[in-house]
Amino acid sequence: MKDILDTIVDRKRSEVAVQKQAVPLDLLLSMGAAQFARPVRSMRKALELSASGIIAEFKRKSPSKGWLHPEAKVEDIVPLYESGGAAACSVLTDSDFFGGSFDDLQHARTLVRMPLLRKDFIIDEYQLFQARAMGADAVLLIASILTHDECRQLAETAHTLHMEVLLEIHHEAELSHLNPYVDMLGVNNRHLGTFSTAVDNSFRLIEQMQLRTKEAGNTPLLVSESGLSDVETVRQLREAGFRGFLIGETFMKTEHPGETLRLFIKQLEG
Repeated sequence: MKDILDTIVDRKRSEVAVQKQAVPLDLLLSMGAAQFARPVRSMRKALELSASGIIAEFKRKSPSKGWLHPEAKVEDIVPLYESGGAAACSVLTDSDFFGGSFDDLQHARTLVRMPLLRKDFIIDEYQLFQARAMGADAVLLIASILTHDECRQLAETAHTLHMEVLLEIHHEAELSHLNPYVDMLGVNNRHLGTFSTAVDNSFRLIEQMQLRTKEAGNTPLLVSESGLSDVETVRQLREAGFRGFLIGETFMKTEHPGETLRLFIKQLEG
């Protein structure tokens, strides 16, 4: 029996196949020439230098919660994320399940200077070229939907395109996907099959994450993702060793996400 993640990935494979036919790679390279020439901004460095480490997310809905902010506009939210103190912004580009679009990421790039993460279900190198053409500085790779070889190849290609890589895991076993091209290692507190959330997952995995990265001789910056709504929890995660905190629903479910972020960071740094 398929879970939600299987359904999403199946849909994504069909979607990408259609996109590759509609816009072949050579045409995509031509259309995105200006972005390919643009120097990228380091998301890892931005998180290292940030007092809060917040990666504020722009998304309109989720498979688990439905519509969060159906009328959300990039221009009303993403610039206020930046001015409110976010270190980076994650932009959902999946339409069917998250209400996002390529236009959201492209538009965000024209409005802010902070690093932008393309958040999607990346299964094909073509999507990396899309991300660069849309203005992304970093991409998300999800261990649970990729083989070890696929993960390494995609991460290496992202680096070739001068983008950074956030590798997302949910279980300890997925740490085996770690490779030299991973800049940030994230633990998703939300199970992508059932979309149930448990922040304890970050605390449970932190020791193994630190140990495995040390053994591998690779020291990616550690990120806690999803289910973060409490300032004190973020403080505790930072004390444990995390330096990035991806937060979406906590902000997007409110009427004014940018202001909610600003107040959250004010409390965090207070």
